[in-house]
Amino acid sequence: MASLIDLRRRIKSVQNIQEITKAMKTVATARFKKSQRQVMESRPFWHNSPGLAEKVVFWAQMQHHPLLEKRKENKIEGVVISSDKGLCGSFNSNLLEKSLSFFQEKKQSSDVNLLILGRKGVNFYQKQSFPLDRVYYDRIEKMTFQDLKQISRYLLDLYIQHKRDAVYVIYNEFKSILSPKITVAPLIPLNPPEKTNQKGVYPDWDPSVSLFVDSFLPQYIDTQLYHFFSESLAAEQAARMMAMENASKNAEDLISDLTLELNKIRQASITKELLEIMTAVEALGSK
Repeated sequence: MASLIDLRRRIKSVQNIQEITKAMKTVATARFKKSQRQVMESRPFWHNSPGLAEKVVFWAQMQHHPLLEKRKENKIEGVVISSDKGLCGSFNSNLLEKSLSFFQEKKQSSDVNLLILGRKGVNFYQKQSFPLDRVYYDRIEKMTFQDLKQISRYLLDLYIQHKRDAVYVIYNEFKSILSPKITVAPLIPLNPPEKTNQKGVYPDWDPSVSLFVDSFLPQYIDTQLYHFFSESLAAEQAARMMAMENASKNAEDLISDLTLELNKIRQASITKELLEIMTAVEALGSK
């Protein structure tokens, strides 16, 4: 049985840990609110962008643009968006398990190379058999749109130069505080517009319509990658906030259990001392 001093030390240690988890929850909550606000304000634009891109291509009558070219997927580039830090529940483990399963299935018929964002993903895939083209870690939550644009243009170059036939992004999409959704999103090539018999009035394009489309489609892909990254960041902060809240509650329960055990030992010790005193008094009285 643990001694009183050991129990007091354990209670103090758990209380210190609880203070840390509460502070981490406060920080995660502030970051989550900022990320959530950004995601919610931008979602209408992000979710309407695919339809807009399809209409632009359809109106411009450029269904054979290089970024719409469907090829046999002999070479694939996979992008995994994880986090740098832990203490966020199953945020990374579920994502990495799902991504590994997806890429192993693709590997049966294609060569798979990876680009990883986040230290947790880098550490995981360094132990796997997939070649890593690029890795990004160390405060990726500070990455800006321009940083992600450079990654997007690198992926575009791989596809346009026929070094890759498709690009897939796997990330945690923010759905609610309790459960993010692991999403596998094809980034390149774009889905070509569906053929339709509808007779519409096309806008009067100037001769530089091809230049416009050549500029618009890469920017659309830049925006989509930034969309995936922002969703993942919001989901990460939500997961960390919930993990720290659960840790604080567990610490509170453990403190209660340890305190109860401490009181029982103290009561048993007091009872034992009283019995010894009473026994001594009876012994002296019988003489």
